[in-house]
Amino acid sequence: MDSYPNEHPQLKELKTASFTKYGSRSIMSVPADEAQCLSMLLKLTNAKNTLEIGVFVGYSLLSTALPLPDDGKVIAIDPDKEAYEVAMPFIREAGVEHKIEVVESTASPILTDLLNNGKEGTFDFAFVDADKESYIDYHEKLLKLVKVGGVIGYDNTLWWGSVAYPDDVDFFKDFTDHNTEKGRWRQRIREQIKKFNSYLASDPRVETTLLSIVDGLTLCRRKY
Repeated sequence: MDSYPNEHPQLKELKTASFTKYGSRSIMSVPADEAQCLSMLLKLTNAKNTLEIGVFVGYSLLSTALPLPDDGKVIAIDPDKEAYEVAMPFIREAGVEHKIEVVESTASPILTDLLNNGKEGTFDFAFVDADKESYIDYHEKLLKLVKVGGVIGYDNTLWWGSVAYPDDVDFFKDFTDHNTEKGRWRQRIREQIKKFNSYLASDPRVETTLLSIVDGLTLCRRKY
């Protein structure tokens, strides 16, 4: 297993830079095995134009820019410029800077602007790893932006595995920060993710599969 995952050199360097700057917070990045799953998916679908909502330090951004053709494009949206600028030296070293457009903003207004500017049905793929409370809003907009047959990926849809348990099960009760604001936030997000998963399951416009990779990756294929 020493040869897996076989990360691109700049991805390895970016991971180190992320930990140097953010320490334990660097775990917010997409892990290598999930990033490789996304990269393989883009290759299998011959994706050319993609969207990313939520960039953080840009590990998933670089992972998905690398497999795009030379004239491919990823529009990445995130309000935290300081975080995503960590990736820029490694993006340049990897030779994919010309494929990437980073928009410093919250996502919803940018998605609306894209729709208002004739971009409906022009994207092959979208990846969302951002504020979970907005997943349903993003889904409604992204379904219009991706083409029929296009794919949308949503991260963290298992949420520590907590979504598999009934609502009355206090899944996080043994966490040391359970009674803190962070603990209450974690529980709120569990409720939001459960709501989102149910929403997707009943959406006739998509075919959906939830992969038990890391913290859960849901893939939705637009049917019509």
